[in-house]
Amino acid sequence: MKLTSDYPFWAVCNGLLANYPRLHADVKCECAVVGGGITGALVAYHLVQAGVDTVLVDKRDIGTGSTSGSTGLLQYEVDVPLRQLIQQVGAEHANRSYLLCREAIDKLGALSKKLRIPCGLEKKPSLQIARHAYEIPELEEEFRLRQKLGLQLEFWDQSKLARHYPFTRPAALFSQDGAQVDPHALTHGLLAAAVKRGLRVFDRARVTSFQPTRQGMVMPTDDGPVIKARRVVIAAGFEAQAYLGAAAGSLKSTYALVSEPVPELKGWHRESLIWETGQPYLYLRTLPDHRIIVGGEDEDFVNPVRRDALIAAKTRTLKKKFSKLFPDIELEVDYSWAGTFGETKDGLPYIGSHASLPHAYFALGYGGNGITYSLIAAEILRDAFLGRANSDGRIFKFDR
Repeated sequence: MKLTSDYPFWAVCNGLLANYPRLHADVKCECAVVGGGITGALVAYHLVQAGVDTVLVDKRDIGTGSTSGSTGLLQYEVDVPLRQLIQQVGAEHANRSYLLCREAIDKLGALSKKLRIPCGLEKKPSLQIARHAYEIPELEEEFRLRQKLGLQLEFWDQSKLARHYPFTRPAALFSQDGAQVDPHALTHGLLAAAVKRGLRVFDRARVTSFQPTRQGMVMPTDDGPVIKARRVVIAAGFEAQAYLGAAAGSLKSTYALVSEPVPELKGWHRESLIWETGQPYLYLRTLPDHRIIVGGEDEDFVNPVRRDALIAAKTRTLKKKFSKLFPDIELEVDYSWAGTFGETKDGLPYIGSHASLPHAYFALGYGGNGITYSLIAAEILRDAFLGRANSDGRIFKFDR
């Protein structure tokens, strides 16, 4: 499937960050990672760091699938509010999933700093705003539940919100724990570091089938060479559903724009991440050069032609919604694009093995938390390969 429209911002902005060879001969390894986006890069890095002989392949150019369409917000809030997630999966798993996402933000920051990856990863506060007055009790409950976990956030009423921003809303949650990143640059930076540690990367190599044997997995590719591995990690996002024999969530189309640089971000308190409750979804962030990213307007279909035909109309809607929030900022659109993502009923991803395919691990169903969940998946799947105990794997298993 065509995961994004033709011009997602990051790939255009960054250009060609690295060259990776085609697969011209058979290869053997301990673990093969299928998927060269942010998830595959984090999984491969964690594996080679643990001393695992690893090969990574992607049917596209590296980092040009869903990763190139990500808007790079790093938040601990999953797509399902904590109060609802507790009802769906229980307090233990719900609370732990929120804390894991919070920890993942810091771990990603430390990793990018350690490896000196120029990916614009920086901490930012996050503002969640209510659209309607009837949402105030829900936001108050959400505040109490998160505060009990030790998360740093404040409940703002309408008057306090108006003192910090040029718009009014009934209430908001202001959290200290957020960040933003260029996911395309982070992916290539992680792979560069992993290659120095022995990772072998091949792009434009499409795995045509997965053939389990007693020794592991045999994976023919479309050009002829065969990959043999003891285990395989399928980090191909929702495209991995083709190997499960059943759906692992629903698919949606989403839209985003990037502005030209603006002279001044008037009234934008601490350049926070901003996102609204309710549907259709709306979120905002800034870039270091004072560009603005606006995203949302999700649709419940994934046909690429139909999805891309709406880009112009969706861009106008996103621009209009931004102008209502920041009337003094003149936003001129530079790029706009559409992408497809998968989400699950409880907002949690699927990470781990599945009965349909022996010797394989999966990582999919990320929804709006793709990058933080990718870090969590990398740790869980590394431990699974090494036979280490990791109790967090229970939260994200297929049969939860």
